[in-house]
Amino acid sequence: MTPRESLIQALQRAKPEGLPPHLELEFQLSAITPGIEQKALYAANLEGVTGRRRQDLLKRNAEMWVKVAERFDWSCITGLHWLNLEDQAQSFGYVRELAGDTYMLSAFIDGTYGIPSGQDMVEHVIWLTEHEEEALQQAQERVDSEVARGRELIQAGAEIIFMCADYCFNDGPFLSPRMFAKYVTPFLTQQVRSLQEAGAFVVKHTDGDIMPIIDQLVASGADALHSLDPMAGVDMAEVKRRYGDRLALIGNVNCAWVQAGTREQIERSARYCLKHGGVSSGGYVYSTSNCIFAGVPLENYDWMLEIRRGWE
Repeated sequence: MTPRESLIQALQRAKPEGLPPHLELEFQLSAITPGIEQKALYAANLEGVTGRRRQDLLKRNAEMWVKVAERFDWSCITGLHWLNLEDQAQSFGYVRELAGDTYMLSAFIDGTYGIPSGQDMVEHVIWLTEHEEEALQQAQERVDSEVARGRELIQAGAEIIFMCADYCFNDGPFLSPRMFAKYVTPFLTQQVRSLQEAGAFVVKHTDGDIMPIIDQLVASGADALHSLDPMAGVDMAEVKRRYGDRLALIGNVNCAWVQAGTREQIERSARYCLKHGGVSSGGYVYSTSNCIFAGVPLENYDWMLEIRRGWE
C-alpha cells in the first residue's frame, strides 16, 4: 500500500494496512535537513523569473518536496501552496513525474472568516454586528472566490484541500458559537460541499479550543479535522468517541513538546494520539497539532516518527 492509498483509507475512516499515515501541513526545516538542504520556493522568489529558469526552479522545488516526503514518510505533498495557481499546477505535474502516484497532492484554500489581526479584532467583530448584511454578502463573495480557485487546483491535480482559517484561541473561539453559526458555518459548509463535489477530500484546520464550536465544524461535512490542539485542552480520546464515526482525525501530537519538550513528553503525547486516535479502528492521520516550524529540533521530529514506527 502506497502512502497515498493509506491516507485515502484513513480519510474514508477505514483502517489502512501497516502504520497510520503521516503528514505535516508545513515543514520549515528543509534547509538544515541533511540530504535536502534547500529552502522552499515561494511566489515572491519567482517574481521577474521567466522561461527555462522558472521551470528549473519549479522542478527543483518539486524534487525537494518529494525528498521531504521520502525522508519523513509523508503521505501527502503539502509544500506547494506558497506558489501561485499556475505554478502549483505545473508543480503537480513535476511531482507525478518524479514519484508517480506515491503521494497525494494538496492545495490550501479557505474563504471563511478567520481570526483577524490583533489590531483589527475588535473593529472586525463590531463591523460584523453593525453591518450584518454587508458582512454576510462579503462572506459569500469570499467563499465563492476561493471555491473557484479550489476547483481550478482540483482540475490541475489536487486531491486534498486543506482549509486553514483559524477560528480559535487557546481559551475558545474568536466568535461566540451563536455568531459563528451566522457568519462562518453556512459558508464553511458551502465551501466543503463545493470542493467535495469537485472531487477532493476536504480537511478543516484550526488551532485552539474548538470544543464550543466542534459540533458546527463536524456538521460542515469535512472529511477530516486537523490540529486537535492539546495545548488548548482538546482531548483526542473525547473527540474520537464523540465524532470518530463522522470524520477522520489528524494531529494532536503536542507541537510545543515536539519543539521544546523532553523525549518522554514527546513519547507520552505521541502514544496517547496513536492509542486513542484510531490506529486500531482507522480514521486517524498521525501529525503534530500544528506543523514542523522553524525552531523545532530535527531530532525531536525524528523521535516523534520513531515512536510511530515502533507502535504495535
